[in-house]
Parts: sequence; structure tokens; C-alpha cells
Amino acid sequence: MSASVAIVTGAGGDIGRAIARKLMRADRVVVLADKDKDAADRSAAALSHDGCSVAIACDVTDPTSVAAMIAEASGHGGIDLLVNNAGASLGVSLQSSTPESWAQDVALNLNGAFHCFHAAADHLKANAGAVVNIASVNGTGTFGHPAYSSAKAGLIHFTRMIAVEYGKFGVRANAVAPGTVRTQAWEERAQANPNVFEEARRWYPLERIARPEDIANAVTFLAGPEAAAITGVCLPVDCGLSAGQAELARTFAQSTDF
Repeated sequence: MSASVAIVTGAGGDIGRAIARKLMRADRVVVLADKDKDAADRSAAALSHDGCSVAIACDVTDPTSVAAMIAEASGHGGIDLLVNNAGASLGVSLQSSTPESWAQDVALNLNGAFHCFHAAADHLKANAGAVVNIASVNGTGTFGHPAYSSAKAGLIHFTRMIAVEYGKFGVRANAVAPGTVRTQAWEERAQANPNVFEEARRWYPLERIARPEDIANAVTFLAGPEAAAITGVCLPVDCGLSAGQAELARTFAQSTDF
């Protein structure tokens, strides 16, 4: 029996690496796809004791690069899972956005997921596979970064489109919407503002921000057999941010119970 193959884009980063580690099992090859091949190689080295992984350079904004990655990945077994994790944000506000920064954000955070799914679709159909798209709470509310947020909102709807159109092939598609996640990018922000995590914590009902492992746990669940009847949903992994803010509830209710 040939191995199954899971593809994780943006696997050179903290969240992608955590997802890859959680997905590893004896009969699976995890393809670590990243535009930065050195970062993908570092992830592969870090995961060398967890299972079998292969690092492949891939720019998800380039359909040709994506097609080559999928072709190489399929040489390791049957592709039955695609995790569209690659993403980043440029423009922080509408007033500071330019046509170029807007296009770059949409290209990476929405178009890239389409390119990867389009290239992998036949493999996923053949293997009744699953897709998990890493969206964001930014796709469900206004937290700055308008182009990124608009792209993530589109990614959530794209998830539903896959679920509805490809369900007849046994393909499931779901999304995960992280809130703030403590990654290297946030550690760099903390160097500029040492209070950034404390400032963020007050808005989260659990009074903490998520870890990469929290996102990986959600992805593993949605990709696995326990979620066999779940498709087309977006699961927030945001420590309660999207449920509401205790501080605001306390103000409105004039109660210290919140």
C-alpha cells in the first residue's frame, strides 16, 4: 500500500511546522512547501525524528511553481490532504494600502490557496481527501490589515465552495480561523513593544493568545476521521476573541461578573 501524502504550505514558519508535526504518522509523508526553501529544510530537520517529511520550494502565488510542487509531491504517494497555511499581511490600514500591497496580500492569502487546490484537486478526488484552509479571525471581523482580512474572508467562502462542489467526490473542506498566535513574527513585535502580549491578552476571554500547537490540533481534527461528517465550516481557534470581550460586556452590563 502506497503512503498517503499531506501537503502543508508555509511550512517554514512556526504554525506550518507545528501542523506538519501533528500530521505525521507511520504511513504518511508530509510535504513541507515554502517559498523559502532554507526555511522548509529547517522544518524538515526539526521534524526528522517525528516522521517522514520532504521539503519542496514553492511560491503559492505562481501557478507554475505550484504545479511543479504538486507533481513532485505526488511522486511520494497519494495526496489526500492539502493544508493551505501560507499567508502574511502587508497593508495595515486602508489609508496606507496601495494597489500593489493590496494585490500582493490577495495573491498570497487567497489566490495561492486556489492555485494549490486547483493543482491538487484531481488527486484529492481520487483519494477522497480533505482540505484545511488557514483563515483568520480577520476574515470574520475588523481587526486592521484590510487586504489580508478581505482575502481571508474570501478564503472562508472558497472553503464552502469546495465543500459544496466537491462533496460528491468525498472531498471535505474546512477552515481554521486563528486569532493572535505566538509566533516568531509576534516575538519580533514584542521587541518593539514589550507589552504587546499583555495588551492583547485583555481582549481574549481565556486571557491568553493561541500557540502554534493549538492551530495544529484543530487542523488535525478537521483533517481526520473524527470529523468525517464535518465540511464547509470555519472553526475559530482564537481563545474566545470572536465570542465577545469581557471588558466590553462589563462596561455594558455594569457588572464585575464579567
